[in-house]
Amino acid sequence: MIVCDIINADRVKGISNALDIAIDWLQAHRGDKFEKGTITIDPEKRVTVKCEEPHMRTPEVAELEAHRRYIDIHVPLKSNETIGWASVDRLKYPHGDYDEDRDICFFGDSATCRLHLRVGQMAVFFPEDAHAPNIGIGAHRKLCIKVPVE
Repeated sequence: MIVCDIINADRVKGISNALDIAIDWLQAHRGDKFEKGTITIDPEKRVTVKCEEPHMRTPEVAELEAHRRYIDIHVPLKSNETIGWASVDRLKYPHGDYDEDRDICFFGDSATCRLHLRVGQMAVFFPEDAHAPNIGIGAHRKLCIKVPVE
């Protein structure tokens, strides 16, 4: 997991070509007015951006999730967001099987820590990082950038 200000995200580059594409796009478009929906940044690399307006929830209700084929980059746009985190290797209570089509598995374990992400920051979650997003109160708007694992 990586948390940083978007303006400093160049330090994250070099992990994968697809992640570099996502970071370059985010830095170039961070001031844009986004509409709810999905944008394909790079069809060949399968890098997409979802602008979402999810309901905020309490830490007790927020469920950990993990992905195998994609890296997630979470970017709050309207308000700050808290995200729970735990290492997938230490989780013991999956809620059902891994969903291959949606590339997601949910867990009933508790997060081991919480990140407090501000507007202007981003959090990068790798397949080993379970995360429980959208913790907070009130209206929320964010980007979730999906980057394939190379």
